[in-house]
Amino acid sequence: MPVIFHEGAKEFHLFNQTLSYVLNVLPNGQLGQLYYGKRIRDRASFSYLMETSCRPISSWPMKELPNFSLEFTRQEYPSFGTTDFRQPAFEINQPNGSHISNFVYLSHSITAGKPDWAHMPHSYVESPEEAQTLEIVLADAVTGVELTLSYTVFEQISAIARSAKFTNKGTDPLRLERAMSLCVDFPDDDFEWMQFSGAWARERAPKVRKLEMGVTAIESMRGHSSSHENPFVILKRPNTTEASGDAYGFHFVYSGNFLAQAEVDTFNVTRFTMGINPRQFSWKLTPGESFQTPEVLMTFSPDGLNGLSQNIHTLLRTRVARGPWRDQPRPVLLNNWEATGMEFTEESILNIARKGAEVGVELFVLDDGWFGHRTEFSGLGDWYVDKSKLPNGVKGLADKVNALGLKFGIWIEPEMVNEDSDLYRAHPEYVLATPQRSMSLGRSQLVLDFSNPEVVDCIYHQLVESFEGANISYIKWDMNRSITECYSRHWPADQQGEVYHRYILGVYSLYEKLLAKYPHLLFESCSSGGCRFDAGMLYYAPQAWCSDDTDAMQRLRIQYGSSYGYPISSWGAHVSECPNQQVGRSTPIETRANVAFFGAFGYEMDLNELTDEEIEVVKRQVQFMKEHRQLIQFGTFYRLMNPYTNDKGAWMVVAPDQSEAIVGLYQQMNQVNTGFLQVHLQGLNPDWDYEIDGKLVRGGDELMSFGLMPQDASAHPLAMLFDPDGSIDLMGDYDSKLYHLKAIHHGS
Repeated sequence: MPVIFHEGAKEFHLFNQTLSYVLNVLPNGQLGQLYYGKRIRDRASFSYLMETSCRPISSWPMKELPNFSLEFTRQEYPSFGTTDFRQPAFEINQPNGSHISNFVYLSHSITAGKPDWAHMPHSYVESPEEAQTLEIVLADAVTGVELTLSYTVFEQISAIARSAKFTNKGTDPLRLERAMSLCVDFPDDDFEWMQFSGAWARERAPKVRKLEMGVTAIESMRGHSSSHENPFVILKRPNTTEASGDAYGFHFVYSGNFLAQAEVDTFNVTRFTMGINPRQFSWKLTPGESFQTPEVLMTFSPDGLNGLSQNIHTLLRTRVARGPWRDQPRPVLLNNWEATGMEFTEESILNIARKGAEVGVELFVLDDGWFGHRTEFSGLGDWYVDKSKLPNGVKGLADKVNALGLKFGIWIEPEMVNEDSDLYRAHPEYVLATPQRSMSLGRSQLVLDFSNPEVVDCIYHQLVESFEGANISYIKWDMNRSITECYSRHWPADQQGEVYHRYILGVYSLYEKLLAKYPHLLFESCSSGGCRFDAGMLYYAPQAWCSDDTDAMQRLRIQYGSSYGYPISSWGAHVSECPNQQVGRSTPIETRANVAFFGAFGYEMDLNELTDEEIEVVKRQVQFMKEHRQLIQFGTFYRLMNPYTNDKGAWMVVAPDQSEAIVGLYQQMNQVNTGFLQVHLQGLNPDWDYEIDGKLVRGGDELMSFGLMPQDASAHPLAMLFDPDGSIDLMGDYDSKLYHLKAIHHGS
């Protein structure tokens, strides 16, 4: 049983094979926190873990317990103002202006499985045996509000799903002004903080710094999770490496404004909180109503950062992503955007699709420009077919693409509108805009008010009408600007603090409507590439466009950073034209594919522009991906060499039974006369021999302990002539090589 309640000690012990989490009822009835980390044996009481020593100039909430102060107590879901001066988990503004609350333990329940939610993304189980859920109900006597803290412990995945729900059972309306999804108080500050930061075209770069006294935080106030800061944080011990040491991961299953922060107090206690950003958030909670926070997935590994990532990959890929495409290898696709932009005809599109069919591509995707009077400055919001481009409509083009033996996919950007559009002219009230203030434009776009269900329904019905009769297998959902002037004319003044959250709930509702209508669809989420790349989106779209930057060397870094928190099957990775449109760099088509293989693979170009020799290369690449995508997209992934700190980068995937592996090695800038290169592999069976590329045999123990021992070919121009044992022949800038390992002998 992964949840045990000790009645005498008033303690809860949550555990599985890897982790333990212990919390207790404090003397004042609030909840305290005793332990989070590696699995420990259960005992009748862990009360010795609670610190009660007296401190100078402290205040205490109970006169009879002068040694008990919330300022020095690790708490489960803390408030501010009753002897605790640290950042709170919640804040309720009451009719008399007070923000003081006192939520005390009322009851709890332990149930098999995990409850389902209807309106927000969340993790799930497929059978009650997979998990247990603890719900603790606390109540505030003055306001009548009940607080339900929810914990789902997964049996086979080292993770706990957490959330909070506020229910107003009193008689007065209240304002919820802060509602974090999770709080964890660690007893020390010996941590390094890892965040994944960047901007458009350089998303999710790992940044590491030591926690110090004060607040370390990342956030988004852009109306989406953003490329600037990803809603995923790791706390790791300073000695933790990729292969060993303790690491704690926190994933916010949400796509809007967020805050993740660690506060270290002067006694070296670390308080980590994560949830909806409290800035510009205020939720009117009338009697009888509830507010449910989004979910945070907290994960733990004692086996280093690779161990943590592998655990997260399994959790997100199998228990957040859902639908028929969750477990299916992704189709090799061809997208026309970098080939044509918005300037195309049906025949020019079919010409690109024909070449795709010739090389073995399985899915053709029509990008922006097929609807309305679409230009860079007009047409968004008008989801009717432009018959000058597609005279036979979406169905006509889809039928012709299907006749080539390809599936058909299409691009949409349903959340945006141009001022020069029929929709805006008919319904200017449909956009987010502050009365009597100017409207900011982003990419000549305004943001539709998806907090208004009428707007969501309008877009849904337009899309369904345009898609009528078309055999569509895939939709790429784009979102290309942040929210400004966040004001909804649909909601009254005292509910404007709800609009950011209601907006993202509207996005989720449109996904739900479209998935109900087209349950077979493969959705790929996109937001100028990776500007809304988060666990919340994975619930609806099992893959996301990783970045608009398709340069192989930049993608090497972006995909490496993404791998810390997201499964390989979840990011779209394409071979694009050369020179690259984003950075102007020319890289070999082999390297472009060797990077893009590790993801949902495809091409972003007009294949007709390639030479005959390049077409033959593409055919081999497509065949390679079809043969190995099950292993690549669903195998166990290991980071081997960090391209942010080395001229080279390396990673590998290993089959679950260790019988097969693929290693990718990449060179960014060549160096002359360098030392010997050892690539220490991971995840192999040390007792087995492996054949490398059908010729070289090495033991799994050798490959992991001594490494794949290629001589660096840059040591001498003639090195490739002396390559008897399978050396890595990286000869120049932007070079790469893949290694295919097959177990050939099961040693004793």
